[in-house]
Amino acid sequence: MILSLLLSGFLSLVELNCENLFDCRHDSLKQDIEWTPEGQRKWTPGRYWRKLNNIGQEILSCQQQGVPDLVALVEVENDSCLFDLTRRSLLRGAGYEYLMTQSPDLRGIDVALLYQPLSFRPICYDYLRVNPLENMRPTRDILYVQGEVISGDTLHVFVVHAPSRFGGEKATRPNRLLVMQRLVEAIRLLPHDAKVIVAGDFNDYADSPSLLFMQENGLYNMTHQAQGTHGAMGTYRYEGQWRSIDHVLVSRALCDSVSQTYVNDSPFLLQEDKKYGGVKPLRTFNGLRYQRGFSDHLPLVVRFQ
Repeated sequence: MILSLLLSGFLSLVELNCENLFDCRHDSLKQDIEWTPEGQRKWTPGRYWRKLNNIGQEILSCQQQGVPDLVALVEVENDSCLFDLTRRSLLRGAGYEYLMTQSPDLRGIDVALLYQPLSFRPICYDYLRVNPLENMRPTRDILYVQGEVISGDTLHVFVVHAPSRFGGEKATRPNRLLVMQRLVEAIRLLPHDAKVIVAGDFNDYADSPSLLFMQENGLYNMTHQAQGTHGAMGTYRYEGQWRSIDHVLVSRALCDSVSQTYVNDSPFLLQEDKKYGGVKPLRTFNGLRYQRGFSDHLPLVVRFQ
C-alpha cells in the first residue's frame, strides 16, 4: 500500500498540535505535575494510553490509503511519548521513525517529525535554539531535518511551536517575531533554490506580523485558506470563530508542487458547540473535565506532487 503511494508521485504532510501529549510520570526538571495521576488532571496511565491511540487514529484518518509520509507534531513531551506512539499505539503498524527536540520549555513540551523511511530519508538534523528576550520564558527549539525523498530531491523541513499569546497578543508579539527571525536566519544559509517546508503552530493568524514577516522573506503560506468538509473553517475554534494558527509554508521552489491543502475534520474529531452553534474540535479536556477527546486543534494536511 505504501509503495503504491510512492509510485503515484505524491508526498503527504500532516501538521498536528496534539494538545498536551504528556506521559504520566513526573520529570523533576520540568513543571509537569499537572500531568500526573496526583495532579489536578488526574492523568493516569489509562488516560495516557487513550490519548496515544486517539492521536494515532487521528493521523491515520488523514489519508484514505496508506499513511502520511511526514507528520509534524506539536506539544509532545518527550521521547517516551514518541516511542509509545510509534511502537505501541494504534500507529504501531505504520512504520514511522521520528526525530524530536529537547527544548528548555518550562513545561517540557517539544516538537517532533514522524517520517516514513520508504519515502523520506533523513540526511541530518539539528535543533535551533531561540535565545529568549528579557522577561520572556524559554521557548521551544525549532526542529530542522534535511532529508531526501524518493525522487532524489532534498527537502529542508522545519517544525515550529511559537510562544503563546498568554499575557496578551500585543505584549507577546515580539516573542513570536523572535522565533521567526531565528527561522529566517537558518533558511538564509540554505541554497537560494532550496525546497523548504515550515510547519507548526505559530500561535498567530495568516495576517499577523510574524506570518507576514515570513512571507516578506520568501516563504509562501499554502494553507491560509484550508478548510474541512464537515464544518471546519480552520484548525482551531475560539469563542465560536474558526481561525487557523497552524500553518504550512514553503519556499518558492515548492509552490508549484503543492497539489492539495485541507483540514481533516472527520466527524469523529468534532463535537457540537452548544454555546455558539455548529461544531468544534473534540478536545481531551473541557476545562478540567475529562472528555476522552483528541485535541483542540484539527490536523492540517498538504499533498505535494
